[in-house]
Amino acid sequence: QVRLVESGGGLVQAGESLRLSCAASGSIFSIHVMSWYRQAPGKQRDLVASISSGGNTNYADSAKGRFTISRDNAKNTVELQMNRLKPEDTAVYYCYAIGLRRDGPEYRPSDFAIWGQGTQVTVSS
Repeated sequence: QVRLVESGGGLVQAGESLRLSCAASGSIFSIHVMSWYRQAPGKQRDLVASISSGGNTNYADSAKGRFTISRDNAKNTVELQMNRLKPEDTAVYYCYAIGLRRDGPEYRPSDFAIWGQGTQVTVSS
């Protein structure tokens, strides 16, 4: 089994920064892509940023120039540095990972795609 645990959310004022972290654990064979999504009340869950195992990144337009995604492949972690936060960044932020798992050397790797439990980010004006 694979699980994701996020941390780092909180309440900040507009213009301040937050750093979100997500750690994957369990029977991980490899993680292809790690991403951050967010969901504001009454809205759909949208991609904020993603990063491949090779370090290729992708950002939503709203995140470009303010947010930076990074990962540590050896530790199976991903972080999202969020600067110059705005009230419209208020949402629950979810970590998402896709990759391969293997429960033991006698098993073939199999696909997984999992979400973290989410962490609240609130930006006051």
